[in-house]
Amino acid sequence: MARWEPEARLRLVRAALDLFTEQGYDNTTVVQIAERAGLTKSTFFRHFTDKREVLVAGQDTLCRLLADGIAGAPSTATPLEAVAAALDSAAVAFTPGKRDLGPRLQAVIAAGSELQERDALKRTSLAAAMAEALQQRGVPDPAASVAAELGVLAIKRAHARWANPANQQPFSELARQSLQELRAASAALS
Repeated sequence: MARWEPEARLRLVRAALDLFTEQGYDNTTVVQIAERAGLTKSTFFRHFTDKREVLVAGQDTLCRLLADGIAGAPSTATPLEAVAAALDSAAVAFTPGKRDLGPRLQAVIAAGSELQERDALKRTSLAAAMAEALQQRGVPDPAASVAAELGVLAIKRAHARWANPANQQPFSELARQSLQELRAASAALS
């Protein structure tokens, strides 16, 4: 593969997941990832600060999409309706071409406590982005935080379903279904 070929970031993610699966996270180096992707080490560092960051690629984009979705929700939307709009907005990041990454990513993260901690931090960032966007709409805390956490849980549940090769539903449908299930479960708590 030529070094100038497009989608270097995605190539690095795929190469890293291949290597993490084959030889383990701890035994994989940045140089190996770059070489497997057909890129240089410096190209790797233009996209990621370290190999751990490969596993949360797109987090900043996802935070922005979620916040934009909430900001763009109708002014009459309830907090959970605004979160649903955020999930719709974020669905563009979950393309069919990336679906195969899900199970491999989940397996790599499950194999190490350090990676599980980083994944938890990612979820915290997503919740913070949504809570802040809800607060900017005038939703007071703790309602903004609860709605945001439900949104993150919906993303987590939808991603697990979306990553299942037997499930061919689009992420947006799965996220909406997950949010509805969580809304019903929350109501049953009263």
